[in-house]
Amino acid sequence: MTDDIRSRRSVLAAGGAAAGVAALSACGAQAPQQSDSQPPAPPQPAPSGQVLTPLAAVPVGGAIPVQTPDGRQAIVARPDESTAAAFDAACTHKGCPVKPAGAELTCPCHGSVFDAATGAVRKGPADRPLASIPVRVQGDQVVTA
Repeated sequence: MTDDIRSRRSVLAAGGAAAGVAALSACGAQAPQQSDSQPPAPPQPAPSGQVLTPLAAVPVGGAIPVQTPDGRQAIVARPDESTAAAFDAACTHKGCPVKPAGAELTCPCHGSVFDAATGAVRKGPADRPLASIPVRVQGDQVVTA
């Protein structure tokens, strides 16, 4: 092989490597996507007495999504007329936010299903219940306990 051909091959190989590095860098610069890593550890409880939602906004036997005062996604459920329960919305499988669906909470990412009143797993792949957020009914509001 001549030096001229080797030189061109070296330039092409180096260019291909540089293009690969550039492509990987560009992929890393994109918006984060849901990974297959474990969900984050449950955060510290919110201070007591902070309002999450009016009790009347939560259907009896159902649940609604809310945002905690510190900005986390959560679910408030109303198992019966006078009680409420709350859970961190992060699915315990991979951390996707669960969505209320009647008396269940469903994970749109991998299909896990949780009981809205207790946070217990009804269907996997999740194998742990949703993290509970202590709440109480105070007057006509659901507040952190």
